[in-house]
Amino acid sequence: MRTKIATRVSALITSPRLRALGRRRHALMRRLSGRRPVIHYFHQAGDPYSVLAIQAVPLLRARYDVEVEVHAVSAPDMAAAPEPDMLKAYGLRDAGLSARLAGFSLDADISALAPDASPKALAAGDRLRRKLGHYLGAVFSFEGEWYWGLDRLDFLEQRLVPFRRADAPKGFIAPRREVTLKPVKAPARAPVFEAFISFRSPYTYLAIERVTKLAAHYGADLRWRFVLPMVMRGLPVPLAKQLYIVRDCKREAERLGLPFGRVADPVGAGTERGLAVLHHAIPAGKGAAFAQSFLQGVFAEGIDAASDTGLIRFAARAGLDAAFVEKALADPSWREVAEQNRADMFAGGAWGVPSFRVEGGAMHWGQDRLWVVEEELRAACEKP
Repeated sequence: MRTKIATRVSALITSPRLRALGRRRHALMRRLSGRRPVIHYFHQAGDPYSVLAIQAVPLLRARYDVEVEVHAVSAPDMAAAPEPDMLKAYGLRDAGLSARLAGFSLDADISALAPDASPKALAAGDRLRRKLGHYLGAVFSFEGEWYWGLDRLDFLEQRLVPFRRADAPKGFIAPRREVTLKPVKAPARAPVFEAFISFRSPYTYLAIERVTKLAAHYGADLRWRFVLPMVMRGLPVPLAKQLYIVRDCKREAERLGLPFGRVADPVGAGTERGLAVLHHAIPAGKGAAFAQSFLQGVFAEGIDAASDTGLIRFAARAGLDAAFVEKALADPSWREVAEQNRADMFAGGAWGVPSFRVEGGAMHWGQDRLWVVEEELRAACEKP
């Protein structure tokens, strides 16, 4: 019963109809007030993603008939960003990839754009950010919805189309880049492609099909490195973060043509049972099929992974029978593997999933960075 209720709630939260109603309500309130559309941008000093995001502010003002209000905010707390030191090191490298796509620079002089960051201004910005329902820097808020950094700026611009100025250049400020699967010669040796995944990560669900296709296309040796979810490793996930993630995943799923929204959270027994089966499915050559079946089941179909019926259904779709599931559940050795995978992931500079690494190189976190993974796979294939 609890799973059914949670599934209905998640379906409501991610409902396109509810989203459309919210947009119409905000538009009506704006028209009644006689105000121009207002975007709130929250800037975190010292954050590389904020350095890039604020460079989009004058471009938004120039391209769209909107107001952009810039607010200074503090760094997120440990609950929202649990590994601040790792984030600082990783963020500099990762933000450089976003800068390359948008033609921005991490070394740009943003002093004329940056807001007042006095204690009073920070307190006001933090209050507004909290009131509107977010926790990070480098985020844009527009009429009830949130857009993080350059990675989600295209979604914001899609909503701003009715306010686009006639003389605005075509295209988006920060174009999205996706995997291409262009022809490539067969590699002399299969490049090692590691995918660190979790069965409670909706972003892993969004990535799983493309990861499998990338490995097949480039003849890679795909190694599934499963880990326990953050919350099951003692790291809290605040409500605001949960809400943003599920709504963000919904629009990403729509972009990718994937079903999403009927969520049966597998935290706890559901995840553990799933990983036990995955641990045995991988050497049987069914790892990708089972992982995709499981993730689709819990994030799109509302199937309870903690139930025998649900788990056997996931396995059957991957070509595994009930006897296989029973044997896997009796073997606790997956726990040691999950912990080793976590340690290797942290040692590589990542602490969240999905994260990817090609040939033992730099770690890339997030389904938004699969285009970089593809570049590295292609480079590995082209090596003599």
